[in-house]
Amino acid sequence: MRQNRFMDDLSNENRYLDHVDQAAQFLRRQSDRVPAVAIILGSGLGGLAEKIQYPVAVPFPDIPGFAASTASGHRGQLILGELEQTLVVAMAGRFHRYEGWSRAEVSFPVHVMARLGATQLVVSNAAGGVNPKLKVGDIVVIRDHLDFMRGGFGVANLPSFHLDVPADVSEVSPLRHGDVYDRELSAIAMQASRESNFAAYEGTYLATLGPNYETRAEYRMMRRIGADVAGMSTVPEVLAAANLGMRTLGLSMVSNVANPDSAVAASHDEVLAAGRAAEGKMEAIVRAVLRNTCSHSTGLPASNAGQSK
Repeated sequence: MRQNRFMDDLSNENRYLDHVDQAAQFLRRQSDRVPAVAIILGSGLGGLAEKIQYPVAVPFPDIPGFAASTASGHRGQLILGELEQTLVVAMAGRFHRYEGWSRAEVSFPVHVMARLGATQLVVSNAAGGVNPKLKVGDIVVIRDHLDFMRGGFGVANLPSFHLDVPADVSEVSPLRHGDVYDRELSAIAMQASRESNFAAYEGTYLATLGPNYETRAEYRMMRRIGADVAGMSTVPEVLAAANLGMRTLGLSMVSNVANPDSAVAASHDEVLAAGRAAEGKMEAIVRAVLRNTCSHSTGLPASNAGQSK
């Protein structure tokens, strides 16, 4: 219903794009460097923020249209700088639907990073292992996803963001199957895991609203429908990037492994600990992607960047 109202009222899109322009203009005043790659540093990549050279770090609440990140372990900064001789813009932390934000609000930073010049997106997350072959610390290179994030919240008095937009503004244009996750970037990620001698698998990510961890019955259902990992993020950002024509790589760090036959409760502290242990693996993949897809001399994307595959 909200999307139908948006289709009848293009001024909503204009207001959204105005917010994007305001945020981009603000960030250009902080740094005039044009990033080639956007990176969302979720669980498993948070430590990479410390490795970015010549950083200009801007707290989320200072950026027009952004809000404060409330999830534990998320710094809540946008960082402009250089990594592997490539200009990057990185989110140290992210927004989640379970924090009260709409899909458009969660994906708003992707629009801003694209407006700054980024034509590639690397997005990471922590996820529960649904496929029984997975172990804690394994990396799953996302080849496809199942979107269970649509629908309402069921919790009253959630926070309200301040963008005057409908929830699905970033997903108005239909996507062709196969447009979302870039095959070349996925191949680079898998090759990096082999060269660095750690386990990585291609798989399907199932996104839920959260913030609760899944029940044993839900894990059984997820296995039956083809999920390899399950988490509470990533899909809104990835769909926004696909609509913007950005080449996208999705990475899941397995933070816990589901056992539908045993009542073992996952905890957020365990997720954070697993993320810290897997940071080196995630970092090796990101560095390999930057080395293989971007021009080191200028920090600008390679000639084929920005083309969906």
